[in-house]
Amino acid sequence: MILSEFAKYLQQFDDEITQNKTSANKVLCRWIKEIVYKNPKNNIDKIVHKEITFAQNKEGDFLIVGNSPSGRVLVNALYNYALSYENFLMSRWLENKKPKDFKKKNKK
Repeated sequence: MILSEFAKYLQQFDDEITQNKTSANKVLCRWIKEIVYKNPKNNIDKIVHKEITFAQNKEGDFLIVGNSPSGRVLVNALYNYALSYENFLMSRWLENKKPKDFKKKNKK
């Protein structure tokens, strides 16, 4: 249930991920941050509020921690899903590329 909601949210950023403007981990952070900083409206929001703690410093570094053993499992599942989805997008992007597409252009 929670993974499917995150998956829907993550799909909105496919182009940005393949263009290397953001990463799936940053999208995960943004999603959790949006949920944690608003009042819970549904069961997913309530579970995230109860099970996950989010912290961010002035430099933009963030920390996502599970509050309980089930919260840690949830954080690991979300993190692993984000990584696998990013790998999927990049492998799909790479399918249509040829070796010559990656040759470094010489400056004269």
